[in-house]
Amino acid sequence: MTITRRHLLQGAALAAAAPSLGTATILPAHAQKATEEPVWRHALSLFGEVKYPAGFKRFDYVNPDAPKGGSVRMISIGTFDNFNIAVAGVKGSIAPAAAMIYETLMARSQDEVGTEYGLLAESAAHPDDFSWVIYRLRKDARWQDGKPVTPEDVIFSIEVLKKYSPMYRSYYRHVVKSEKTGDREVKFTFDSPGNRELPTIVGELIVLPKHYWEGNDSQGRKRDISATTLEPPLGSGPYRIGEFVAGRSVRLERVKDYWGANLPTQVGQNNFDEMRFEFFRDNLVALEAFKADQADWIAENSAKQWATAYDFPAVTEKRVIKEEFPINDSGRMQGFVLNLRREQFKDARLRRAFNYAYDFEEMNKQLFYGQYKRINSYFDGTELASSGLPQGEELQILETVRDKVPVEVFTTPYTNPIGGNPEAVRANLRESIKLLKEAGCEIRDRKLVDPAGKPVAVEILVQDPSAERIGLFYKPSLERIGVTTSIRVVDDAQYQNRIRSFDFDVIIDVWPESLSPGNEQREFWGSQAADQPGSKNTVGIKNPAVDALIDKVIFAKDRAGLVAATRALDRVLLWNFYVVPQFTYPFSRYARWDRFSHAEPLPKYGRSGLPSLWWYDAEKAARIGKRS
Repeated sequence: MTITRRHLLQGAALAAAAPSLGTATILPAHAQKATEEPVWRHALSLFGEVKYPAGFKRFDYVNPDAPKGGSVRMISIGTFDNFNIAVAGVKGSIAPAAAMIYETLMARSQDEVGTEYGLLAESAAHPDDFSWVIYRLRKDARWQDGKPVTPEDVIFSIEVLKKYSPMYRSYYRHVVKSEKTGDREVKFTFDSPGNRELPTIVGELIVLPKHYWEGNDSQGRKRDISATTLEPPLGSGPYRIGEFVAGRSVRLERVKDYWGANLPTQVGQNNFDEMRFEFFRDNLVALEAFKADQADWIAENSAKQWATAYDFPAVTEKRVIKEEFPINDSGRMQGFVLNLRREQFKDARLRRAFNYAYDFEEMNKQLFYGQYKRINSYFDGTELASSGLPQGEELQILETVRDKVPVEVFTTPYTNPIGGNPEAVRANLRESIKLLKEAGCEIRDRKLVDPAGKPVAVEILVQDPSAERIGLFYKPSLERIGVTTSIRVVDDAQYQNRIRSFDFDVIIDVWPESLSPGNEQREFWGSQAADQPGSKNTVGIKNPAVDALIDKVIFAKDRAGLVAATRALDRVLLWNFYVVPQFTYPFSRYARWDRFSHAEPLPKYGRSGLPSLWWYDAEKAARIGKRS
């Protein structure tokens, strides 16, 4: 799937399989003046001209004649007790299917970067100072009860999402006014001009039905948008929630009279009559269910499992297909998060010592069959990753915060320590001990104590066996430098509650990064998000230099400026040692029962394209036999 910022936020808030990202920050230079009449466009491109002209029939990467029908059984890890996306990430565990019944104002193209076309909206207009945007809704846009999608729905949606969701509140913080300006038009006014991405990210707004949420349920009770619910909500998309078993399964059924079926952004997609989400406690249980043909697809995140666990007969017989899909649409940071809200982690020297204690090379060899590479950037896998020493515009940007950042930002290229053999490991541990002594810590009776004489102890909080393995491998290394270390495994609900309230010492977290970052960086690293329960600033960063550099990213005037500002931000984050960077892999791994087909080739920025670009292939299904 294409990673957009909408997916980024859903990944954090909705616990969806593939979090999200990516609006770009460069809007066309030929936008009209703020005082002129709106110039309506069918698409917004953040890198120049759009690929598909007004009146285009479909995206090139779809099969317009894809058969409709059949079903696909998907795997979800964890549980759920909520279908209300407005409180996702704050209350309850959301079902990933909940977001799939809704539509956004605009839809992403999967063979372009940073380009979106009308979905609920037929066109958009903004001035050249980016101080507002107007979206014009399609006259045929309908909710699944037949009522039209209205400007009032759009205004209601942004208001409730900002009110009840910390992530959306941060994401849309610059939208200060939403108003109806015509029968089908909504205008969003921003707090200041110059933020080039704002018109586009408003296009990613998930639109909710105001009349539904302000009405009564089947029992005559007033609905409450601020509360969790297991009543299947009303959507506007090609699927609706059908039967479900709380915490265990959800079935989406295709809306046969879906109003948008012939839109150019929808042709050839949404082909399954039914999509089932089966929930499992962990990946190991899910894999056994997949082997038993209780699920059609499985995403494999474990290198060990990918290398050793897919040797069952159906794979040998080619009834199950293993395939890797390149990740071209995003980068990532994944690492051990050192919670700055804990006093012991406030000293950067101690945090850096934790990095020296991490032997990635040995972990990669023993646990991951050498498949991974070490992450060296918060934007790893993209052109936005910093390297070497800062130069040119990046250096100029860093000069504005020189007095607020480590001197190494200017003098030393960032690198992670390298282990993998006894000599290197001993050298790294010596450097770790040296840093701890500089921080005022010392080892007494083989235990590390801080300057106040208090033992340095950490609990690594995890929620599944794969994360537990990683934590258990790291534990002896920390104990070698005297850190008292424990691993706590908790269930999904407890884990989410503790993360929301930042009640942890160390966790493993992931931040997917778009090809052109923007407002979401405040949610990741900004000072304001550090104290917002449920935010993605799990580290607890409150750094004025980081805040200033985030603004440079958001208000970049061109692509070159965006790249320079992002690299500067990356460099400052790295040299503050907020996380112990872990590892990454440039492909998504999937195994599937061979009952499905897709158009060739898949789009460059679409990864697997599942489920929207695939369809049930009856001939293939007949060849491999019936489902169990």
